[in-house]
Amino acid sequence: MDQFVILCFTVVNSVALLVLVSLGLAVIFGMMRVINFAHGEFIMLGGYTTVIATHAGINLWLSMLIVAPIVVGLIGAVVERLIIRRLYGHLVTTMLATWGLSLFLIGVVTAIFGNTTMGVSAPLGNIPVGAYSIGAYQLLLSAITALLVVCSLLALRWTKYGLIARAAIQNSEMAATLGINCDRAYAATFIVGAAISGLAGALLAPISGVLPHMGSAYVARAFVTVISGGGALITGFLSAAAILGPVEALLSYFATPVVGQASLLLLAVIILRLLPTGVSSLWTGAR
Repeated sequence: MDQFVILCFTVVNSVALLVLVSLGLAVIFGMMRVINFAHGEFIMLGGYTTVIATHAGINLWLSMLIVAPIVVGLIGAVVERLIIRRLYGHLVTTMLATWGLSLFLIGVVTAIFGNTTMGVSAPLGNIPVGAYSIGAYQLLLSAITALLVVCSLLALRWTKYGLIARAAIQNSEMAATLGINCDRAYAATFIVGAAISGLAGALLAPISGVLPHMGSAYVARAFVTVISGGGALITGFLSAAAILGPVEALLSYFATPVVGQASLLLLAVIILRLLPTGVSSLWTGAR
């Protein structure tokens, strides 16, 4: 029974991790059709901001939940203003530009902090489960991820910003005719996506540590999850995470993490072979 509880916790934690690292990418790619290859580096910057702020004496929770999203959001604003804004509608050019940006950010961080792992201690300790134990912080991480998804859904569905953003992205010419400033809507969406990515890196910092190349460990899984999800912004990648996460967790548990990650990629290929427009095409009909 104890092992079954641990296994359930592992599955839930794996799904939550996929959702957490994918949400910022889903907002930017799903709403703006901008393929942001620097997504992993935004996660990395969130982690570094948390570690630096905590070592400077700021409370860990403030560093993770407030400072890191604001700092990475501001960096996202600069990136949108200087690079992304000039490339809307040019998919390949945007991919190349964000890939170059990711290399630039890795180089800058490596030059400043070196290629060594930095970190902060995970708070809250462990919860005993029979002969085993689970990390209370990992449980909280899953709860925060669920809250983040609910807030994103509510913001998109029920707020004025969500309505403006969806209108600008679905039909920018019509939205502009109605007086909506589409450039401002695009900028706000990119900044929000960057801030969410920074928050993800901040929340992961206590359990994974931070180093300049940490983004590469998450960006592939984030892209696989978002693309497998299809056109439905939130429900699409949530359903993909619900399918991919348990497979990765179970095979990592019974085999090795390498087998788990390889199975995730293989399953994503099978999903896209059977459903070329993603899992969400099952209920949206967009095939």
